Amino acid sequence: MFLKELHLTNFRNYRECKLNFSKNKTIFVGKNAQGKTNLLESIYYLATLSSIRASNDNELVLKGHDVAKITGIINKNYTDIKLDVILNPSKKKIIKVNALKKTKYSQFIGNLAIVNFCINDLLLLRGNPADRRKWIDDAIGQLYPAYKDRLLKYNKIRVQRSNLIKEYKGKISLTDYQQDFLSVWNDQFIISGSNLVHLRQKFLKEIQIRAMEKHKHISYGDELLCIKYNSSVAGDFNCIEDDVQPSKLIAELFEQNIEKKQKEELIRGQTLIGPHRDDILFFINDLDARQYASQGQQRTIVLALKLAELDFVENIIHDNPLLLLDDVLAELDRFRQQYLLDSIKENTQTIITTVDVDKFDSDYLQDVDIYSVEAGTVRR
Repeated sequence: MFLKELHLTNFRNYRECKLNFSKNKTIFVGKNAQGKTNLLESIYYLATLSSIRASNDNELVLKGHDVAKITGIINKNYTDIKLDVILNPSKKKIIKVNALKKTKYSQFIGNLAIVNFCINDLLLLRGNPADRRKWIDDAIGQLYPAYKDRLLKYNKIRVQRSNLIKEYKGKISLTDYQQDFLSVWNDQFIISGSNLVHLRQKFLKEIQIRAMEKHKHISYGDELLCIKYNSSVAGDFNCIEDDVQPSKLIAELFEQNIEKKQKEELIRGQTLIGPHRDDILFFINDLDARQYASQGQQRTIVLALKLAELDFVENIIHDNPLLLLDDVLAELDRFRQQYLLDSIKENTQTIITTVDVDKFDSDYLQDVDIYSVEAGTVRR
């Protein structure tokens, strides 16, 4: 898998930008706030149909314009594939594959697979649960393109159910009609949500195997990394010890918990359980890494996670995903920098942003395309 061309129009601070990639290693060099991250964000969006940083598409469109466009040409299995995303925040985004319009995300996602590693990822453990859910949802969405559609469906059902709960707020005892109406939404909520929990458990189980070994190597064998999925529906899932639960079992647990929580939900007027409230926890030698791990230890965990994700994606798609490294090397010590660079296979297309190239060994800078980025202008 290789990104050959990237063309941006009115995206972030780029009025017009067209890049051709010819080598496996590309480095964008420039000061902060010049547009380096925006380039990687456009590639990320082309792969996942979501932004690394923006909460909505309005933020992605160049000020003073209504529409932005991202176009990429990918060579996959010796075939060129053209991907187009047209962002018009006042309307639904338009997505095309080889100039053919697609109506579902699952028909678009999967053409380009990426693993993104940025400075914000180093704060993954200390960030909000929503940050960790976004990480896992974007990662799974690339491996199972239908996941993104299912996530969208779940969120629509959740909003409708939450609106109904809000309408019933304060009514501890519902009429038969009200209970039947709520039950209809409960059934849809349970089915869609259970599938998400199942796929998250499945993904984390695979990541655990790979991340544990990589973490053990970086920590010289002194630390055991354990990932746990904290589900408001199915309880804690220990990725080392527990087996992935079938969707049917998760649905049964979901139904039981909804029944237990109904009175409290009606009192508070909000949905209290579901995968939108879940979290991912990390432990080193049975200690919660968020509370007890040093900054260096937390960064080691994230490094192991990203390298594990890289391996897992490659194993699933039988191809090398594109690796994006956004200013992350400057935040790692020399040992972790070298471990990261040594772990990247030669045939993995890697695109890096940095403020300078002093951190790189001269050997690494052989056969690399280096561009300067300044105020939304890219020059070789």
